[in-house]
Formats: sequence, structure tokens, C-alpha cells
Amino acid sequence: MKALSNLLLLSLVTLTSCGNKKEITNDYLTLPNQLKEVSGLHYNPSNSTFWTLQDSGNKNELYQLDTLGNIVHTLKITKEKNIDWEELTADRIGNLYIGDFGNNKNQRKDLRILKINKEDLTNQKATPAAIITFEYPEQTAFPPKDTELLYDAEAFFFYNDDFYIFTKNRSKAFDGTSLVYKVPNIPGHHKAEHVQTFKGCNIYKQCAITGAAISPDENTFVLLSHSKIWIVDGFNPNAIMDGKITERKLHHVSQKESITFKDNNTLYLADEVKDKKGGKIYKVDLGDLKPKP
Repeated sequence: MKALSNLLLLSLVTLTSCGNKKEITNDYLTLPNQLKEVSGLHYNPSNSTFWTLQDSGNKNELYQLDTLGNIVHTLKITKEKNIDWEELTADRIGNLYIGDFGNNKNQRKDLRILKINKEDLTNQKATPAAIITFEYPEQTAFPPKDTELLYDAEAFFFYNDDFYIFTKNRSKAFDGTSLVYKVPNIPGHHKAEHVQTFKGCNIYKQCAITGAAISPDENTFVLLSHSKIWIVDGFNPNAIMDGKITERKLHHVSQKESITFKDNNTLYLADEVKDKKGGKIYKVDLGDLKPKP
């Protein structure tokens, strides 16, 4: 593997000779073999490391990676099972939040967000400092019928003391609908508030939402699918999807389930290993994805 200084110079979205087409052309780093199902990613700018986790069937652990992809620390989350950990985000202070709300079959009634205090991140073990549970009021059957499987989720971020959750549509005759919910960062049980609906295309691999992140300055957030990114600028805190939405193809299809900001202009994406491919973190210049004025 190249030296760290060279790695940090890689930009994995480049312009081709065909107009404005952009594609991922190089790997930023390869994840360790034991991390084949990374489902959440958070970049910590204070020490230039990543925090990550894996989804259902894996250990109840968080992993800290350096910028070469090495695991430098493992944090076991005690008293909690990894039912289906699907996302990771942080607040302004640096506390981490685990989105235990994977719900492939739309049957769960124990959707949760686990808070891990910043001070506990250097320990070998940590118990969640708070547990937030929630339900979707619009879901009345567990599971609903095949055409209404709207209540899986793999994407959220923290903004204005609330969590914004973007559901992953698993309905028969997929039409790209993602329900946008808000849950307060208050321990206890809540009815999630359905604030808006986002609709992409009708091709599952291109438009099922698998990750989300908000920029450090909180002026931009992004949504991820296996092959696309949606960039949302100038959004209204009371109507978060009312901002300017830019859709960009990555021209690279893989099981991407994680996205995070390095800074206001740089993204990292991660994919799972599938068919002996993936298991990478990619670096993307957000400016290259935005339309030029």
C-alpha cells in the first residue's frame, strides 16, 4: 500500500474525456478482512480516524480505523445485541449514535438509537449512555403487505437536536419512495414524525437509500444508494427535502451502505464485500459532483 501522504492525494471521482461523466477510478483504501459488512461510517477530524460498525449477524462492536485502513481500536458495546446496526452518526460534541433500526422484513417493534459518550470511546468496553426507541406511526401491520414495505432504514444523521431517518423501500414494484422521519435526541420512546417523502427512480439498485450524512457546517447533506449520490443544499430545517437537490451517478455499482464527510467539500463512501468485490473506502470530491455555475 502506498504511503499515507500519497493516499491522501487520491481523488476517486475523476472527469473522463466524455464531457461531464464522472466515475470512481481508484480505491482509497481496503478495509480489513474482518470488516466485510460495514454498514455505517463516521470520520473524526480531530484525530483523522474513521469509526465504523457492521450490521446484523456481527459483533456488538465499534471499530476505529486509521487512514490506511488499519483497526487501531475496538470498542465492545456491552448489554446490547447487534440486532441490525445499520448506521452511525455523531453530534457536535463527538458523541456517537448507533442506528439499530435495520428492518429488512418490516417486522421489528424494537427500533433503537444507542448513544455512546465521547469519553467512552477510548475504553475497551462501553455501555450506551442513553437509548432512544421509536416507532413509525404510519406502520400498522408487522409486516405490511408486499407493496407497503417502507419501514426498513439504513440512513440517518443528527441535525438541530433531532435524528433524521430516511427509510429504505423494500416494496414490491419499487418506485423509489423513501419516507423521511424525525426523532428527538431524548432518551425514552417516541413516535417518529413523518416530515416529508423523498422519491428517486424506480430501479432498486440505483435509488434505494442506504446511507446519509450532513456536512460539518450543516449546510449540505447527502443521500447514498448503490450507484448514486443526492446532494441537498439550502434546505429548510422545517422541510428538509425542500432544498436544492442535485443527483449524481457514480458510474460504479457496489453494495455501498456508508457515507460520511471528511470536511465540507470531501466525502468518504464505503461498500460491503459481495461476490469477492468491494470492502473499500472511496474518497469523493463533493465539488466535482455539484453542477458548475
